[in-house]
Amino acid sequence: MEQHRTRHAQSAPRRRTPSPAPSALPPQARRGRPGQDGARPGRPVPGGARRADAGPGAAQRRAVSVRRPAPPLARPGRRLPNPRLTGLGSGLFCSAVMIVLGLALRVLFGASSATPTAYAVLFLPVCVLTAVWVRNGDLLTAPVVVPIAFAAGLVPLVDGGDGLGGRLMNLVTALATEAGWLYAGTLTAGVIALTRRLGLARRRIAGRG
Repeated sequence: MEQHRTRHAQSAPRRRTPSPAPSALPPQARRGRPGQDGARPGRPVPGGARRADAGPGAAQRRAVSVRRPAPPLARPGRRLPNPRLTGLGSGLFCSAVMIVLGLALRVLFGASSATPTAYAVLFLPVCVLTAVWVRNGDLLTAPVVVPIAFAAGLVPLVDGGDGLGGRLMNLVTALATEAGWLYAGTLTAGVIALTRRLGLARRRIAGRG
């Protein structure tokens, strides 16, 4: 009987020491255990961002963000007219403007001695506009058409004299008198056309490089 009791006591399973309750562990130990909160330490919980956005205020925040008015578009400023005239178009433009100026000065001031000078002064801005508005392919026509337009605009200003010969003589005299302004306008148109041409050449070189 004593031997039977001894064997029964030896074959009995050993009782394991119960582990401490989770509440008894420090917070660092509870966070480190993978079975407590279903996540490992140092890794974000999957779906955490979605859970934060799934609250009652998420829909309101989205509605506010959608209802925000779009910023007003900036209105483009007014641009100056920048037409592109062909060689023939630039000649017609310059001639028409100078003829209109000649007729207007004739009506306003008559045959005054200051009329050709005022006409010559107004010739300069017309030369500038002609050289600026001519297209790139016809730049060389600008300094050619402006002297023709200057002579065409002088016709209404000169006196008739004794027929056609007298008018031609007065026209030549007016051209000789205002030759300085004529050369200045032609030179201005030539400089602007040359500057534009050089700019085009530089752009082509830069584009190839």
